[in-house]
Amino acid sequence: MNIKQRIFTACFALILVPLAMQAQKDDFGIWTSISADKKITKKWDVAVSGQFRTRNSSKTADRWSVGVSSSYKLTSWLNASAGYSLIFDNNMESISYTDDNDYKKWRPSYWGTRHRFNVAFTGRYKIGRLRLSLRERWQYTYRPEKITEQYSFSNAEWKDKAVRGKGKNVLRSRLEASYNIPHCRFTPYASVELYHSWELEKVRYTAGVDWKITKKHSVGIGYIYQNVNDNDDNEANRHILNCSYNFKF
Repeated sequence: MNIKQRIFTACFALILVPLAMQAQKDDFGIWTSISADKKITKKWDVAVSGQFRTRNSSKTADRWSVGVSSSYKLTSWLNASAGYSLIFDNNMESISYTDDNDYKKWRPSYWGTRHRFNVAFTGRYKIGRLRLSLRERWQYTYRPEKITEQYSFSNAEWKDKAVRGKGKNVLRSRLEASYNIPHCRFTPYASVELYHSWELEKVRYTAGVDWKITKKHSVGIGYIYQNVNDNDDNEANRHILNCSYNFKF
């Protein structure tokens, strides 16, 4: 093992050890997605996509979603895009307690629907084979009212519980770097994304590689670490294995 390999191995270990220690108290999930793109003109294209996510050490289905989007090349370095997603969420159970720390009320997990709209601008800049991009995305998510069941331990009975509808605005800022390896179909990338809704809610770190199998088919695999600061979706810090497939018409 030469000196470069030793340095690389040491750096890799320094990254993995803290993550392994953190993983003991964080959740783990798998995200899978499939998408198809169609270029309408040289500057305009449309896409459809579907996604499935798990949580609870990948033992529980977390959500399904389907979406449509479109992007337009404003200049050689700036793109504009817009999209809509229909999301089916598996919301976690909730338990409330009395002052004596006894069970008070229990609402089992339930599936709900969300509608999400987004508008984004993405700027790109190349330095040799290194490509940097900055995406600013505004998204609005609306959750309709949902009637669920709730059990009262004091009365020993089930009652209907209304989860009120609400809307939420979030600004997502993502900085990404990718590298074009000469004569190679693999493209490594890394990114960091900040979620703002009046305050910083969470940060998502991503590293992975895309493999262009043919001109039309490509797959990707990556690792995501999501660090939650404060939000009302009851999300946990999470380690994620991300797998994707894309087809271009």
